[in-house]
Amino acid sequence: MPIQFVYGNQDFVKDVYANIGTTPRMVSASRFDAAVQAGWADRMARGLFRYHLGDLQTRVLPGPCGFVAQLNVERGTERRKPQKILSIQQEFNAKQFNFNMINQDEIIFEMMKESEEGHGSNHQPCKTVVLVNVSPLEFGHCLFVPDPSHCYPQVLTKSAIQVGVESVLLSSDPGFRVGFNSLGAFASVNHLHLHGYYLKHKLNIESMPVRPILTEIGFYTLMGFPAGFLFYTESGGADDVATAICRVTDFLVEANVAHNLFMTRGCPPCGHTQSERDDNLLRKGVRIAVWPRVACFGTKEESALNIALCELAGHLPFKNKMDYERSTESHVIENIQQYLLPDEDMLKLEKQLTQQLVTP
Repeated sequence: MPIQFVYGNQDFVKDVYANIGTTPRMVSASRFDAAVQAGWADRMARGLFRYHLGDLQTRVLPGPCGFVAQLNVERGTERRKPQKILSIQQEFNAKQFNFNMINQDEIIFEMMKESEEGHGSNHQPCKTVVLVNVSPLEFGHCLFVPDPSHCYPQVLTKSAIQVGVESVLLSSDPGFRVGFNSLGAFASVNHLHLHGYYLKHKLNIESMPVRPILTEIGFYTLMGFPAGFLFYTESGGADDVATAICRVTDFLVEANVAHNLFMTRGCPPCGHTQSERDDNLLRKGVRIAVWPRVACFGTKEESALNIALCELAGHLPFKNKMDYERSTESHVIENIQQYLLPDEDMLKLEKQLTQQLVTP
């Protein structure tokens, strides 16, 4: 039987601060971090991964975007071949690889939120299986798979979004990130899952300026590159923000618009009273970036810099040394730009999503 990780709102870590410079801030590991990191290191020591992941070569590309480039050759050569994706609404196929087929030793724990007062007796807590990604892109790279036996396709649900947000809140490490690739946005497996991993480098998305759209539900548009939408919540609002985000992603799926999400500790978007310096370093809440984007179908090329959740957030896992050493910020921006929707399409989407969110 897998270990059970049961948590409640009291486990959310409220006072988290950003890493400064190249030396990560020393923090006490939360119960969640300790469980993930110990379980991940144990599976690495037991040889359950496709390759050993040591310290990755890392450099920050010069320029205002602050792209964090890393060299991870083996992720391009040793990982399982991605599935051929033909549609954003592609149905689950039990004959293709899915997370019911994994070695059970890859499971770190089963994650479940304790029942809250106010829920009726019929409320069934959602079980999320947390397992190692056997082709890791960084330390602690794991997958969050909601109720694997239900065989959900790679389409976000409200509970999956909430688990992602709450996982970030459970971590005391500002470098813990969670993300999602839809079908057509470089998801490799059509079985509902989110990625989680630790990156000890500050990303621009943590403090990128925003323009408010619906501040009452924490909905904004990103003012920097790449263009996208942003939700923000603190420890008391995970349920509400998950509902709002799910309305957005449901709309995108129905409209056949591919999308990537990235969840990270981040500073409040606006309207808070801390000093400017504290506001920029405080990571009390979670920023959830949503990038509608140009869809890509077929089988992705593993040697390329595929633009997915990491790359849009400013984390660039390169799979060959030449690209890692030679890439510049302008080259990366040009690459990412090919996958972004035109400005007029984004403005149209903003109006549609706003209407979607204000409609009861």
